Amino acid sequence: MTPFTERVIHIIQSIPEGKVMTYGGVARAAGSPRGARQVVRILHSMSKKYKLPWHRVINAKGMIALTEDESNSLQRLYLQGEGVSFSEKGVVDLKQFQFEPECAD
Repeated sequence: MTPFTERVIHIIQSIPEGKVMTYGGVARAAGSPRGARQVVRILHSMSKKYKLPWHRVINAKGMIALTEDESNSLQRLYLQGEGVSFSEKGVVDLKQFQFEPECAD
C-alpha cells in the first residue's frame, strides 16, 4: 500500500459522525491536491476491508456523487441519520458540515 493510500484511509476514518469531506479535500489533506480520483478508487476498493465511513465523502459541490438511485439514497439516509441536512436541491452546506482535519499525517 502506498503512503498516499494509507493517509487517505486514515483521514477518511477520522471524519467524525455528522461531518463530511470532499474527495478533493481528502486528497489535499493526504498530500496530493490533484488526487481526488485516487480517493474515489480507494473508497471503491477498500471501504469494506477498512470499514471506512464512505458515506461521509461527497463531491466539491456538496452533493452525493453516486448516480445509482439505491446507493445515492443509502448515502443520503446515512448522512441524515448523523444530522447532516440537505437543501431542496440535494446540497450539503459545506460551511456547516465540512470536516477539516488538523494536519496531513
